[in-house]
Amino acid sequence: MLRLVFRRLPRWAVAAPVALVIAGLSGCGSAEPAASSASAPAAAGAKEVNVFAAASLTGTFTELGRAFEAAHPGTTVKFNFGSSATLAQQIVQGAPADVFAAASPATMKTVTDASPASRPATFVRNKLEIAVPKDNPAKVDELKDLTDPRVKVALCAEQVPCGAAAVKALGAAGLKVTPVTLEQDVKATLTKVELGEVDAALVYTTDVIAAADRVRGIDFPEADKAINDYPIATLSKAPAGDLAKQFVDLVLSPRGRDVLTKAGFQSP
Repeated sequence: MLRLVFRRLPRWAVAAPVALVIAGLSGCGSAEPAASSASAPAAAGAKEVNVFAAASLTGTFTELGRAFEAAHPGTTVKFNFGSSATLAQQIVQGAPADVFAAASPATMKTVTDASPASRPATFVRNKLEIAVPKDNPAKVDELKDLTDPRVKVALCAEQVPCGAAAVKALGAAGLKVTPVTLEQDVKATLTKVELGEVDAALVYTTDVIAAADRVRGIDFPEADKAINDYPIATLSKAPAGDLAKQFVDLVLSPRGRDVLTKAGFQSP
């Protein structure tokens, strides 16, 4: 039976919390594959692809991973989901990644500056929403409500893409928010809302959609000034070789785009 295997962080990943200084954003060109390789036969021998991907891609990449395994009998896709900044640091330190899908060009650049990789292709974009509990006890209606000291707010840490986007959006609005917690990825930030530990959080639209039975999303205009591009690339020394490229081809294919846009991602 084909199965999708999720990787728990290995020993090398328990190193210190990320103190990653992100370089300035650099443009990553969008690439369109000639055709999806999802139906290509699996190469003889190695049957494992290690994919490091931003936490916000958990649902969509899990679905694409199952499709890839079904099209490549005997192949297992192993995922490591987390903060793009953390994942970039792990790869730079020697983690065995074949594919890296980041939530910002800056975190991708950390990897491509340190090791050879294919040219990153921007495959989707994502923007922020305010997430509040279903009953919205703090009566949050707009971004400026988050500046009220009585409103408990969760944000992503600034060094991770969702945190950098929040800083940019708040700056565009000329607002200062003092969060009660700074989380290391967007899933952890949203969990604070789901558990009722905070009144609001700034997370991605896709995460609000995925948790629609537990939270409510509130759009705000400044989110359009802080949209994150998501690049994907294969690492040149990837043990999976051509299988890694075929997984990227699936993500970039019409089938991959359909899965991603249904989850709320925007086309680049």
